[in-house]
Parts: sequence; structure tokens; C-alpha cells
Amino acid sequence: MTTPETALKLKPLGDKVIVEVIDEPQTTAGGIVLPDSAKEKSQRGKVLAVGSGKLLDNGERVPLEIKEGDTIVFAKYGGTEVNLEGKELMILSERDVHAVVE
Repeated sequence: MTTPETALKLKPLGDKVIVEVIDEPQTTAGGIVLPDSAKEKSQRGKVLAVGSGKLLDNGERVPLEIKEGDTIVFAKYGGTEVNLEGKELMILSERDVHAVVE
């Protein structure tokens, strides 16, 4: 589980979010569990922190639609991977987030 100390070490700016990647075991249709070398990159994660929002040209700030604690689906090749204290994290722009899992 994420600790407050981990979340505080990275503070997203603007329209960025920090996501802890959810590592899901992948199996074939026949039930065979795939080894790490054959797995596809996960596209789901839990939002740990959100930035203050996108800054418009007129100086207004638009808040993000995503909030801390949301489980999201994001672009397969979007964002920047960061490893912090053994946790696989992603820094994503809001535009790289496709959906919130309800």
C-alpha cells in the first residue's frame, strides 16, 4: 500500500498525475500464466497524486477530472516511468488518461 511519505516525495505539476501501476497477472485463453518477459505493459493504475490543473492562456486554471484514489486506464506508451522505493510509478498528463474505472 502507498504510504504518505511516498506520495509526498513526488508532487505533480499542472495537468500531471502520479499513478501506481497495477501489475495484473496475464494468462492466455487456455489459462497459461505468461512469464514476465512475455507480458504486456499494464495500462491500469491507482492515482496517488494530482497536479493543480491545466493553466490556460488567460491565466485561469482548469482543475483535473481525476482525483486521488481513482483507478484509471491510461495510454500504453504514455507517460514517464519512475521507480521510487521499489514501486513502479508513472507520471502522466491528463490527456494520457483514457478512463476512470468505477
